[in-house]
Amino acid sequence: MSAGEKDGEFAGLSERLRTRQAELRALSDGARDSRKPVELDQSKVGRLSRMDAMQDQAMAQESERRRLGELQRIEAALQRLTGGDFGFCVSCDEAIAPARLKLDPAVATCINCASRGRR
Repeated sequence: MSAGEKDGEFAGLSERLRTRQAELRALSDGARDSRKPVELDQSKVGRLSRMDAMQDQAMAQESERRRLGELQRIEAALQRLTGGDFGFCVSCDEAIAPARLKLDPAVATCINCASRGRR
């Protein structure tokens, strides 16, 4: 693959990363209220309703934690794009397979290093 072809492919991946980044930020902003502390006033809400609200809050907080993790991965990938390191494994510095990048443009490791990390 020539440098021009690679730049064109990376430009498309950059756009996908930026679109996903915007989606995640919008989801985070939209779910802000669901992560607020649960009111514990028994005169306003019954015990089971409070338990449901606390469970909903915990699920919203976990969803936000996952969104923030994905946003960090996306921001790191965008930095690698501007720094010229995109497409290379952060562990071994070998090229990441284009199919792997196409599947997840925020991926930072080649398949070999990813496999070693799961063991």
